[in-house]
Amino acid sequence: MPSITPDTIAIDEVAGGVDTHQDTHTAAVIDHLGRVLGTEQFSADTTGYTALLTWMRSFGPVTVVGIEGTGAYGAGLARYLRRQGIRLTEVDRPDRKTRRLQGKSDPIDAIQAAKAALAGERSGTPKQRDGRVEALRCLRIARRSAVDQRASAQRQIKALIVTAPDDLRTQLRGLPVIKLIATCATLRPDPGHAHDPATATMIALRSLARRHQQLTTEINDLDELIEPLVAAINPGLLAVHGVGPDTAGQLLVTAGENHDRLGSEAAFAMLCGVAPIPASSGKTHRHRLNRGGDRQANAALYRIALVRLRWDPRTRAYMQRRTQDGLSKKEIIRCLKRYIARELYQIITRTDHETSA
Repeated sequence: MPSITPDTIAIDEVAGGVDTHQDTHTAAVIDHLGRVLGTEQFSADTTGYTALLTWMRSFGPVTVVGIEGTGAYGAGLARYLRRQGIRLTEVDRPDRKTRRLQGKSDPIDAIQAAKAALAGERSGTPKQRDGRVEALRCLRIARRSAVDQRASAQRQIKALIVTAPDDLRTQLRGLPVIKLIATCATLRPDPGHAHDPATATMIALRSLARRHQQLTTEINDLDELIEPLVAAINPGLLAVHGVGPDTAGQLLVTAGENHDRLGSEAAFAMLCGVAPIPASSGKTHRHRLNRGGDRQANAALYRIALVRLRWDPRTRAYMQRRTQDGLSKKEIIRCLKRYIARELYQIITRTDHETSA
């Protein structure tokens, strides 16, 4: 069967799909009836992006392009196509049934991405990654990594103390964390006796303590950049009770620069994993825990709920009332996270003028 080429067809509008990878992107073009017009592979760089769009447009005006992985390998292509005025949708990978029936290859995935974009199935508006929220996301990645590594160093210090020689263990056990780190960082073991377990333990403790101090300095430096950036993006969010720069930053990153892609506060709650999932059947009416969504955003809402339970009189009164209704503390916190998501959605999605006012 002869292949279809741009010279042999006359199509008014077409849709595209792209399966993205680290070094190459595979693209597909379909018409408004879902018929495949062609597939092609391009390099994952600026030259490849230009060639990809030129190739798609050779079949006709491009109405929409579905991309798999706009937050990873497809980020560069998504930025380029958006600058060219192309409407984008982010598509999920094909479901298992489709892959079982049709197989798995880059052209097949690209065709499925184009069909999903054309039909509006398993797709959503991708985040913009060229604004202040993207800068905030990058800084937060570095900060979260430093926090995790500092916590790991602290755990390793305490584990070494458990098996340390008696004299050293007696000296260090029971010290507050700040004093423990300072004490270990000033230990002066003799490197010439590193073969001795006691000396080796002191060397290890000093190394871990100094690493802890270095990471603390790094975290503080990043905080000095993150807090004013969050305040510049959405000062109203920081004014909310229980919301600090860390939680506000996470929620802004979750919503994205183009937060208008969130159609409702229910969509934001689902994105954060705090929208209860119906689990009813017959005469049983109940909801189950939502284990999906952005877990970092879910954790941010959880921290806000804890702060309000401790300091906010209205939240404490709500806790008492719901406890009398028979709800457990976990169930009450789930309800609170849903209410907090509703409140913060209104603030996050305000325009810059409204927020600054």
